[in-house]
Amino acid sequence: MLLTNEQFTQAILIKMKKIFLLSAIFYIVSISETSAQCAMCKRTAETNIESKHNQSAGRSLNNGILYMMSVPYIIGAVGAIAWYKNRKKNN
Repeated sequence: MLLTNEQFTQAILIKMKKIFLLSAIFYIVSISETSAQCAMCKRTAETNIESKHNQSAGRSLNNGILYMMSVPYIIGAVGAIAWYKNRKKNN
């Protein structure tokens, strides 16, 4: 059985809504776990400021922040490149 374009579009929209809903639920459930990490980083930074002897802890903290910040951009870039190549291939 072949689907018409309208039926196919409706099926895709339903699946996208389900994925969005599951993602939102997962995000809401995981918020409490991720908010604890900010307090840990703050305490590490405060400890590093109090003791001037350990400069590597601050450097490691900054490197960790940069690493975590770069991951979403890398994932987005890979997705954009895959989308662009797929689009060019279809044309």
